Amino acid sequence: MDKLDNLVARGPVVPVVVLDRVEDAVPLGRALLAGGVSTMEITLRTDAALGSIEAVAKDLPEMFVGAGTVVTTEDCQRVKDAGSEFMVSPGFHENLHKGALDTGLALLPGVATATDVVQALQFGYTRLKFFPAEASGGIAALKALTGPFPQLKICPTGGIGLSNAPDYLALDAVMCVGGSWLVPKAKIAAGEWDAITEIAAAAQALSR
Repeated sequence: MDKLDNLVARGPVVPVVVLDRVEDAVPLGRALLAGGVSTMEITLRTDAALGSIEAVAKDLPEMFVGAGTVVTTEDCQRVKDAGSEFMVSPGFHENLHKGALDTGLALLPGVATATDVVQALQFGYTRLKFFPAEASGGIAALKALTGPFPQLKICPTGGIGLSNAPDYLALDAVMCVGGSWLVPKAKIAAGEWDAITEIAAAAQALSR
């Protein structure tokens, strides 16, 4: 929980990163840092993910780098070995909890329903990811979901951008939001690092 609270303390938005090339990881990390964003959730959606985590962990110690789309116990160990400091999952299962315990990494599990929340609470998780946020009903659904669970702190992710992030961040239950809008794939592919720095700065300036 301390590591997840560290994640929140670093800013209101966690970039959700998809990388096709390992060589883009460090320049992207530098661009985010220049905009004041010192967290990266590098998702396990591509073959470049583990190498990218390893590169950022090695070359940018000031970046709090974690792994997203962690879904198996094997994933937990692989991202730990790569240098990840935290893990994010789109869902939750007891095996993920075991993987978190075995590796010592903080886990932010995903939930979308009250049943999901109750299951996560059984294992002591009060910091959760609401995913996919907009597709699951957005702010109205999140308010209804967190009403019976005042102990929760939520990171909504999925369909969130600069225009609607402030509405989510205004909710008491929301600790931060996750978003891929900070790291557009087209700008990464083109090496437009200054543009990403500008986007990062705008995201970092959002209030909670």
